[in-house]
Amino acid sequence: MHNPHLSHEKNLTEIFGIPIEGLSADVLMEHMRERRKPFWVVTVNPEILLSCRSRSAYAHAVRQANTRTVDGFGVWLLLRMFGKKTHRVTGADFAERVVAWAAEQRWKVGFFGGGRWHSTQAAADSMKKKYPAVQIVCEEGGIITRDGDEDAEAEEARYRLMMSELDVLLVALDHVKQEQWILKHLQDFPKLRLVMGVGGTFDFWSGTIRRAPTLFRAMGLEWVWRFMKEPERYKRIFRAVIIFPVLFLIDQCSKKY
Repeated sequence: MHNPHLSHEKNLTEIFGIPIEGLSADVLMEHMRERRKPFWVVTVNPEILLSCRSRSAYAHAVRQANTRTVDGFGVWLLLRMFGKKTHRVTGADFAERVVAWAAEQRWKVGFFGGGRWHSTQAAADSMKKKYPAVQIVCEEGGIITRDGDEDAEAEEARYRLMMSELDVLLVALDHVKQEQWILKHLQDFPKLRLVMGVGGTFDFWSGTIRRAPTLFRAMGLEWVWRFMKEPERYKRIFRAVIIFPVLFLIDQCSKKY
């Protein structure tokens, strides 16, 4: 499923064996508009890359996407340090741009998942206020395992989405679950223009969790904001801010020597 024609458009690199194209949002939108097959985007951050490093099945799923963008500021900065110039495209910002385009085109967008805060419908309501013409189909689903397997409730939710003949599908599950699920079921949605995992984006859109202010995001300090708001995330933040850079440096240096 990986498209080699996307790889040479930027200075392609790899982290933990995962190819990173790092395309701009404009180029991603162009591919979505021009393609007649589902265009699968993975927005990589330290958590996703660390999970790829430790879970071979997950790494395989991420490699099957059509392209991988640089979401996390830390990933972008470390690549710059090693001379790899990529664009940073955050999942929440790009997903909203897709929703805005879908509204203009009268495309149908599916929201699937929603996480522990059950924010899917509230996120849809928020997007409809901003983009009144958008058509959104919401399915919170049931239980999905880390291997992407569904319980009966999730399976029924997927069938309803399939019947909706979607143009765009945004999947908001934990990062390992959402890519594994997309890999297993992408063929069920042949009319899709774009599919991507959006993690906690619905929580931001619904207002359940306040996103870091623009200044924090611009300075790469979103993790500080998240820690202030959700201190229980300290283990995940430690892995992203400390463990990932160390393993990245080891990985990159091993390629040079």
